[in-house]
Amino acid sequence: MTPQQIERFFATLQAANPHPETELQFTSVFELLAAVLMSAQATDVSVNKASRALFAKAPTPARMLALGVEGVEAHIKTIGLYRTKARHLIETCRILIEQHGGQVPSRREDLEALPGVGRKTANVVLNVAFGLPTMAVDTHIFRVSNRTGLAPGKTVLAVEQALLKRIPPAYRVDAHHWLILHGRYVCQARTPRCGACQVAACCDSRPKN
Repeated sequence: MTPQQIERFFATLQAANPHPETELQFTSVFELLAAVLMSAQATDVSVNKASRALFAKAPTPARMLALGVEGVEAHIKTIGLYRTKARHLIETCRILIEQHGGQVPSRREDLEALPGVGRKTANVVLNVAFGLPTMAVDTHIFRVSNRTGLAPGKTVLAVEQALLKRIPPAYRVDAHHWLILHGRYVCQARTPRCGACQVAACCDSRPKN
């Protein structure tokens, strides 16, 4: 994509969805962190279904820690890798209480030091909770970036860095959401819905339908 196409690409997505949001359900920064941690290799729908009862019973690190690993497992056993995720959640709660006063830190280094929290998870929290222009590159964003020619790259980090360079500053905070939603519902993996794509004219890929 040329710079002019990129501007048109995001202006179009912005016009269609001026205030994009994550599809994960949460009411606090802690719940967001927990939901994103649980979302690895799981759909947002499955995480929302499992987290609803969990967050009702344990909306804070202290209350979740009190549940213990088995208590958390009982609530999230419908999610893949639930045993590992439960252990990570409990240990994360312990660290938040002991090292951060029960609050979710806003520094990347502190977030990535939490069990089960990698660069992508940290980027989601920094973007959604703290409004930073980070780019959490998941499978959807990786696919859209390469297929469209927006920010080609062979690795997740390469795509992330390319996106941060190529996306105009005015769109960077919300770009993560637009790209995920576009990949999830339009620029799908097996059969991209090119005929229904609002930004097809900006795309380097040949339409599939």
